Parts: sequence; C-alpha cells; structure tokens
Amino acid sequence: MISPLLIPILGISCGLLAIFGGVFVKPWFAYRQRRMEIDAQLVAEKSAQYAAQNERLEQRVRVLERIVTDRGIGLADEIDLLRDERPLN
Repeated sequence: MISPLLIPILGISCGLLAIFGGVFVKPWFAYRQRRMEIDAQLVAEKSAQYAAQNERLEQRVRVLERIVTDRGIGLADEIDLLRDERPLN
C-alpha cells in the first residue's frame, strides 16, 4: 500500500525537480546550443578561407600549366642558354 505521506513527498519532489530543470538544465542546454552555433560559424569561415586559398592556388597552377604548354620547348631552350651564359668560377 502507498503511504498517505508519500503522495505529498512525491508532489514536492516533482516540483523541486521542475524548478531545478528550469533553473539549471534549461540554461545549460541553451548555452550548449549557442556554443554549437558559434562553432559552426567558425568552421564555415575557415572553410571559406580554405576555399579561397584553394582557388588562388588553382589559378596559379593554371598559369604555370599555360606557361609550360605554350612555351614548353622554347622555354627549355632559353633555360639552356641561360645555363651556358653563366660565368664559370
């Protein structure tokens, strides 16, 4: 049998638990949510920086590829001429 004294104790316990949840648990969840939003923004910014850097590097590689393919043979000849013109010490 349930003791008549147990019913008010359970009622008070549930009330205290609800107060505890509202005072401590709810703000903690709000803090964690805000922290995750800030972390997501930082990751998005870093990702954008990496994407911009990657784009710059791809442009540089395209320029180098164009130099090599457009002037490949002539460039090799010019490099050889420069090697031959260096003074020997």
